[in-house]
Amino acid sequence: MQVAIALFVVVLIIIAKGVRVVPQQHAWVVERLGRYHATLAPGLNLVIPFIDRIAYKHLLKEIPLDVPSQVCITKDNTQLAVDGVLYFQVTDPRLASYGSSDYIMAITQLAQTTLRSVIGRMELDKTFEEREHINHSVVQVLNEASTNWGVKVLRYEIKDLTPPKEILHAMQAQITAEREKRAVIATSEGKMQEQINIATGEREAAIRESEGEKQAAINRAQGEAEAVKLVAEATAKALYMVAQATQTPGGMQAVNLKVAEKYVDAFGNIAKTGNTLIVPSNMADISSLIAGAMTVVKAQGGEVKA
Repeated sequence: MQVAIALFVVVLIIIAKGVRVVPQQHAWVVERLGRYHATLAPGLNLVIPFIDRIAYKHLLKEIPLDVPSQVCITKDNTQLAVDGVLYFQVTDPRLASYGSSDYIMAITQLAQTTLRSVIGRMELDKTFEEREHINHSVVQVLNEASTNWGVKVLRYEIKDLTPPKEILHAMQAQITAEREKRAVIATSEGKMQEQINIATGEREAAIRESEGEKQAAINRAQGEAEAVKLVAEATAKALYMVAQATQTPGGMQAVNLKVAEKYVDAFGNIAKTGNTLIVPSNMADISSLIAGAMTVVKAQGGEVKA
């Protein structure tokens, strides 16, 4: 009975040793009698107890790896402390097990040496501008080497670029000077634009004012011409009416009366001018003066009739 129980326990142990459950996104490398045999996929797997053994267990997820900070020397002989983070993934569990004794250490060391090489070919100012180029260069070199290690480097990101304090102060002073320069330029451009706007406004105002004066002069000239035209037309019409009136019965008598009134009024105004009293030489014969004026009217009337 005891032998049966012992045998049953041995069988359970053998079964337990022969069944392996691999989690998702994991890969287990099996060695049989010391040699690589197979890679167990996620799920239930069977192995031969005491002959097969799980030699390596790999995580197939993307793994972030912190690359320690190091001092790099730029092309212009400036020390620069650089640290970054590396993202990689195991793509071949067999090569990851036997391609390198420690692929994590290998990736870390190669990332540091590659970073020093890339930064050594660049000047200090370029290192801040060309981060993307540095990251791409490191990933490219690592992928060329890590193929034999069963891993793939997905990306590399620089976390910090820290120059010496003296360089930081100099850079800060340069940035301050550059900002002051931009401020001065912006102020001068603003003043220049202001002067341009003022000059443009004055020019537009002068143009509009001159156009207004021009239009006003044109309007006045047209008004004066129209007034002269109307006066001339009225005068011509009045003369024509007078000429027509002299041809009608009693017209000349009316003209005689009107001329006499005008003559008397004009003579009265002349006599009142100044302190001197003007008396015509033929005061007794005013009728002769009126007759003389009528002779002129008759002559004009004859011409109109002709």
